Amino acid sequence: MSILLDKDTRVIVQGMTGREGSLRTAFMKEYGTQVIAGVTPGRGGEEVIGIPVYNTVKEAIKNHGAVDASVTFIPGPGLKGAVLEAIDAGVKFIVSPVERVPVHDILEMVAVAQSKDVRLLGPGCIGIISPGKAAMGWLGGNAEWANMLFEPGPIGVISRSGGQSGTVPWVLKVAGLGISTALHTGTEPVLGQSMSDMLALFEEDEQTKGVAVFGEIGGTLEEEAAATVASGKFTKPLVVFIAGAWAPEGMRFSHASSIVERGRGSAQSKIAALKDAGAHVVDSPEEIAPTIKELINV
Repeated sequence: MSILLDKDTRVIVQGMTGREGSLRTAFMKEYGTQVIAGVTPGRGGEEVIGIPVYNTVKEAIKNHGAVDASVTFIPGPGLKGAVLEAIDAGVKFIVSPVERVPVHDILEMVAVAQSKDVRLLGPGCIGIISPGKAAMGWLGGNAEWANMLFEPGPIGVISRSGGQSGTVPWVLKVAGLGISTALHTGTEPVLGQSMSDMLALFEEDEQTKGVAVFGEIGGTLEEEAAATVASGKFTKPLVVFIAGAWAPEGMRFSHASSIVERGRGSAQSKIAALKDAGAHVVDSPEEIAPTIKELINV
């Protein structure tokens, strides 16, 4: 199995006719994702690599039936309209690989998504991949690299870093382990899905025997994940690496969501919370695979 995305997930691409949209659509389709339609206002009737484009999400659904997920290649200022349109049309999972989104727009999107039981991954998320099944966004880069880097297996992967989203899957593959699903949380100060939300899904997934996290200083995602473990809502082995331990308080590290201040979001606070909850914290990404391998008795 996998979480959120598999070979049967029916996907649309909002912004398919743009440079990024068309390029990433080609990757997703080649990898095996069921991309059934694209949506770009004013470009209805066109095609991108043989996939029809419509003016609205509802028009795409009318012509192709139910849609499970959407990936949005829309510039930041226009993202809110695209996300709300998808939610209004009944799409239940949205991946937004878009940065520089106005914070008040994100707050509105997240509030509406939560009220409609919609999962919004991002904004600023480079994507999600379930190896050998499907991909949304640009995690994996192209089909050749994705097939080389992401091996199917029993470990779920969550990354705070977009650029390092392939690091944990690679060290797991080298160690003889693969992954069920890998995803990037996103980079914006407010996110649609927390690390705790993802842990809850991995807890329910039969294929996933443990979860590996590439964490970062700043924000409270890891501390919230620690609370989930401590509460007993996540019971599988959890191995975490925290990047940026050297950064002083108040320093911006990597992204806007990675700022350490007032004793929260530091490597020390995250590590303490995770260890107290029973998670396993390692000092380098290379230590993730041997640690989790021992914990799942492989």
